[in-house]
Amino acid sequence: MIKIKVLGPGCRNCVMLEQRTREALEGLGVEVEVEKVTDMATIVGYSLMSTPGLVVGDEVVVSGKVPTTRQLTKLLASRVEDPSA
Repeated sequence: MIKIKVLGPGCRNCVMLEQRTREALEGLGVEVEVEKVTDMATIVGYSLMSTPGLVVGDEVVVSGKVPTTRQLTKLLASRVEDPSA
C-alpha cells in the first residue's frame, strides 16, 4: 500500500495540508496511511526547501504551499489506488 507523508514542523499550514489531504482521500473513497513527519533531518532528506511538503510514495508532490482540497483530490487521484478493488 502507498504511504503519504506530510512534512513540516507542525505549523498552521502543515496542519491545514494534513487536514485537506485527509479530506481529499475521503472524497476519493480510499484509505491510505497518512504520516506526519516533523523531524527536520528527515524533511531535509527529501530535499524540501520549504514546508509544508507532501510526499506520495517516495515522490515530493507539494512543497511550500497548501493546495485546495479539490487540487489535492486531482493530484492524489492519479497516484493512489483503492486497495479494496
